[in-house]
Amino acid sequence: MQQILIVDDEPKITRLVSDYLEKAGFSVIVARDGREALMRARTERPDLVVLDLGLPEMDGLDVTRALRRDSGVPIIMLTARAEEADTVVGLELGADDYVTKPFSPRELVARVRAVLRRHEVDSGGELLRAGDLTLDLGRMRLDADGRRVDLTPTEFALVAAMARQPGRVFTRSQLLDAIHGVAFESYERAIDAHVKNIRRKLEADPRQPRYLLTVYGVGYRLTDA
Repeated sequence: MQQILIVDDEPKITRLVSDYLEKAGFSVIVARDGREALMRARTERPDLVVLDLGLPEMDGLDVTRALRRDSGVPIIMLTARAEEADTVVGLELGADDYVTKPFSPRELVARVRAVLRRHEVDSGGELLRAGDLTLDLGRMRLDADGRRVDLTPTEFALVAAMARQPGRVFTRSQLLDAIHGVAFESYERAIDAHVKNIRRKLEADPRQPRYLLTVYGVGYRLTDA
């Protein structure tokens, strides 16, 4: 049974989310603040973290930074903040998705399932190649000209979606559909945040990308040369 860590200081929200996730077949553990979340993540090894950004003392962005220093665990952010900047920062720190409060518990469960699907290992071990990029789908591993590049599950899914059709121009909306696997009205700037992260890890000079290219006014494409 997959285990979900819920991090939120509002008991009503943790109870509601726990009930829906447990009915969906997940095991749930709860943390009330950031420090407890990090301790639980280290000891319990959850399969996914649902993380509120507006935590007391150590906020969700700090928790995300700490988790990403030594873990690739999928993270879905919960935010009641109106500012786009907080969501963008969270995604750039390595969060996989976000849900804005107030939210539908059923939508949150659907997003949890979608993110976990991206994180699951494909036992088939299919290889994709685009130029001198090689993606091992079974191991969720990306090599660029022989150099290993460590990506989060969502970042890997984004590159894999484009690597299936190298050279094709994808709109942000198409890329959101590709990585979610379900139809969500979502935040297209999330794609820009993920692309920024991927370039930081993949490109020798992220300001002059060689692999993941911008097509201005349209979206992005992966090099085919």
